[in-house]
Amino acid sequence: MVEIRLTNTKTRGKEAFAPIDPQNVRLYLCGPTVYDRAHLGNARPVVVIDVLVALLRHVYGADHVTYVRNFTDVDDKINATALARQQAGAPGSLEDLIHERTHETIGWYHADMDALGAARPDHEPRATDYIAQMIAMIETLIAQGHAYAREGHVLFRVRSYRDYGKLSGRSVDDMIAGARVEVAPFKEDPMDFVLWKPSDAGLPGWDSPWGRGRPGWHIECSAMSYELLGESFDIHAGGIDLQFPHHENEIAQSACAHPHGDFARVWLHNEMLQVEGKKMAKSLGNFFTVRDLLEKRVPGEVIRFVLLSTHYRKPMDWTDEKARAAEDALWEWRVLTKGVEPAAAPDPRVIEALADDLNTAGAIAVLYTLKDDPARLLASARFLGFLRPDMGAWMTGDLAVIDNMSVPVDEVLAALTQKLTDLRTQAMAAKDFSAVDALKAALTEAGVEVRMSKTGVELIAGPRVDAKKLGTLL
Repeated sequence: MVEIRLTNTKTRGKEAFAPIDPQNVRLYLCGPTVYDRAHLGNARPVVVIDVLVALLRHVYGADHVTYVRNFTDVDDKINATALARQQAGAPGSLEDLIHERTHETIGWYHADMDALGAARPDHEPRATDYIAQMIAMIETLIAQGHAYAREGHVLFRVRSYRDYGKLSGRSVDDMIAGARVEVAPFKEDPMDFVLWKPSDAGLPGWDSPWGRGRPGWHIECSAMSYELLGESFDIHAGGIDLQFPHHENEIAQSACAHPHGDFARVWLHNEMLQVEGKKMAKSLGNFFTVRDLLEKRVPGEVIRFVLLSTHYRKPMDWTDEKARAAEDALWEWRVLTKGVEPAAAPDPRVIEALADDLNTAGAIAVLYTLKDDPARLLASARFLGFLRPDMGAWMTGDLAVIDNMSVPVDEVLAALTQKLTDLRTQAMAAKDFSAVDALKAALTEAGVEVRMSKTGVELIAGPRVDAKKLGTLL
C-alpha cells in the first residue's frame, strides 16, 4: 500500500498518515459562508482537497472515504447582505431575503466549483439544519463548566481548556496582551468567545434555553463534524487564515464536549493566495471571484491547473503569465490525447508525488514527461482532474462569425482544411504555391497550427485562436 505523508499543523511536522479506520477514512473541510461569490482564494482549498480525496480513494478504496464540506448559512455577513437588499427595496421579510440569498449563493458556489472540476463532497451540511445539535453541544459545555450564559449570550470559558492555543502556537496571556479582543460586560475573560448570541425580531433566530438567538460561527463546524464524522476523525482542512481563531476554537469546544475523542488527528492548512505578487484585496483593485475569471473566458481547467501548480503549503501567486502557460500546456495535451483511450492507471510517479505531502506541482511536472505516451498522459492528467471530457468545451466553444452567423470553430476548421487541400492540389498542377502560402500565413496569424504532409492537411486550433479572423478566411 502507498504510504501517504502529510504535514500536520498540530505536530508541526510531516508524518505518515494512518487512518483511524482504513475502511472509513474521514475528512472535514471548512466550507464557505454563503453571502457572495467565491473568490479565487476560496477555491484553493477546494481544489487541493479534491486531489487529496482522489488520492485517499485510490489508496483506501472509492467507498472507504467520507468527505464533508459545510455551508455556513447563518452569519452576520449574510444578515447584513439581506438587510442591505431590503433597504434597497427588495420585497419580502428579512428572513425570506436571507433564505433567498443563501439558496442563490449555494447555487453559485456549486456552479463555480463544478467548473473547476472539483467533485462534490459526500455530505454538504448546512448550519441551519444542525441548530438542535449545536444547542445540545452548548448545553453539554455549560454542564461541564466550560461555558456560561450571560445576558442571552453563551460564551466558552477559554481558560477551562488548558491546551488552548497549541494549534496556532500562541499562549492565552500573549493573545490577550497583543490582540484586539472584544471586551463585553458579560464576558468573564477577554478571550472567551461566543457560542450563542441573542437575535432581535428582525434577525433570524431559534428558540433555546437562553432565549431566541443564533449560534456563533465556531460551534457550527464542531457540531456538524461530530454528527457526520464522530468525536474522532482523520483530517480537518482549511485555509491558514482559519487556523486562529476558528480552528483553535473548534478544537477547544470539541475536546471539552467530547473529552474521550481526538477530534481531528491531522490538521491540513493551505497558504494564502496573491495576485501578481500582491495580496488580493479590493482596495488594490486585484480582487476577483472565480466567476469573474470564467466570464473572462479563463477555462475552469486552466484555473485548476494554476491553483495546483504551487504546493499547498506555499503562498500561491496568480498571474496572467501562469494562466497562459497552463492554457498552452492543457491545449497541447488535449491535442496529443485526442481519440486516445486512457491507460489503466496513472504514472506511478504522479501517485508518488501526491503521496509526499500532496505535491501537486511535482505531479504536474510528471505530465510534461509523458508526451510520448498519450495513454499514460491521459490517465495521469485525469487523476489530477485535467483532460476530462466534461471540461474540454473551451477548446471548441469559440465561435467564428461568418456573414453574421455563429459557427463552431471545428466546422470552420474542417471547411478551411478542405480549402487548403484544394489550393494545394491546384498549386501542384500550376507550380504556383503563392495562394497556399498566403492562406497558411493567415491561418498561423489567426492562431492555427498548419500541418501538411504527403497524406494530407491538418489544422489544429491553438489556445488563443482568433475565431473572427478564421471566419474571414473562408
